[in-house]
Amino acid sequence: MGKIFLNGMEFYAFHGCLPQERQDGNRFLVDLEMETGMDTAGQSDNIDDTVNYANVYEVVRQEMEKPSNLLEHVSTRILERVLADFPQIQRAEVTVSKLNPPVMGKMQSVSVSRQKVQKFVKFA
Repeated sequence: MGKIFLNGMEFYAFHGCLPQERQDGNRFLVDLEMETGMDTAGQSDNIDDTVNYANVYEVVRQEMEKPSNLLEHVSTRILERVLADFPQIQRAEVTVSKLNPPVMGKMQSVSVSRQKVQKFVKFA
């Protein structure tokens, strides 16, 4: 078992509850941590034996393109899609950060972090 990290993925997206956020957009950072088996890839040195992080990035990019009111919704969509598209991932944690959120004070970012464990179906 090991972890793969995609850190600091930056996107310009249109998430937020305020009309200005949905119209003008904002910068977002996404961090994704994935737990998966690595023994085979560690021996084979073959990308087909691991999680291809370029493909994972593409999934995150696609989900970030879909506007949402809440970061909770964005993070849930990312987790569900990553676990559905990459069944070899056993657990994932995503953090979505909105840079310069529209608050009445100076703030670098606001973040939502969620994690989810892959549900395995046991066959008889």
